[in-house]
Amino acid sequence: MSRIGGLLLAMVIAIPTAGVVFLLYKNELGRMRDAASRGSVVANLEMGPIEYAYSGVGTALLSIHGAGGGFDQGLANAADLVGEGFRIIAPSRFGYLRTPVPTDTSPAAQADAHAALLSKLDVPKAVVVGVSAGARSAVELTLRHPDKVTALILIVPGLYSPTSPVSIEASRGNKFVFWIVNAGGDFAWWATEKIAPSVLVRFLGVRPALVAAAPRAEQDRVMSIVKSVEPLSLRFPGINIDSAPALHELSLEVITAPTLIISARDDLFNTLPAAEFAAAKIPGAKLVVYDTGGHLLVGQQQDVRIAVRRFLAGAGLAPSSDSLRQ
Repeated sequence: MSRIGGLLLAMVIAIPTAGVVFLLYKNELGRMRDAASRGSVVANLEMGPIEYAYSGVGTALLSIHGAGGGFDQGLANAADLVGEGFRIIAPSRFGYLRTPVPTDTSPAAQADAHAALLSKLDVPKAVVVGVSAGARSAVELTLRHPDKVTALILIVPGLYSPTSPVSIEASRGNKFVFWIVNAGGDFAWWATEKIAPSVLVRFLGVRPALVAAAPRAEQDRVMSIVKSVEPLSLRFPGINIDSAPALHELSLEVITAPTLIISARDDLFNTLPAAEFAAAKIPGAKLVVYDTGGHLLVGQQQDVRIAVRRFLAGAGLAPSSDSLRQ
């Protein structure tokens, strides 16, 4: 066969394959967009609209998602961390899903929006859980509206550290993913998830080898988090805000709410120094550090839930002790 004939044959094979791939992508993207548009409502607050979802009954808990999230990630985080027995309120932070980007995108402004949402929902106070970049507005809420916070839980917190700041690896793979994110590339993220998911796992702060060695259920949880970033274009404005934080030292020593902080030594986002700094500054704060787990605390989920529920039980805020066995 001539070279031209070979190229033509390759094109004949490739074109239908590309069509099937694109159809699969369009179908999955449509389902993801539909899922992201359901299960939430929009509260019209004085500072603007804030999307949120709620689930469960019991002690009020405000679940503040991290970068790449939205109300859906907030609900999933709460389910993983505390289980049943709580009334979960999960907002989409500025720039995520149906919450627009306001003029002031600072963590302090976001904290004021959290407080306004709780007031709108007639929730006088709540347990506040801030995960990763969501820890910034969780801390600001505790400082600016202390009467709204019964307890503060910070998971792999993307907070200020004076010596070793939170950062992301400058690897070739991460540079590629940054390009995807900056382009708002839905297809590129989706295709990378299918072809090279380990690239996205590392971008989310976890060593791929750790996930590969984990039980299947834990691997599935990690991949569900990777998928939860989709559609990327609906979350890109928020990711853009979270990617350039103007972090500075806060007056953490005035926090009076019971506080639990959890991180891991091998977190590729380097949240441990920030967690240690916050724990040293907040009076009575409890710090839990795992040797392994990365930014998603892989392999530590059961221990994390037990630690969180025991902490809340000690503060008189969790269901009865038999829930600790869940």
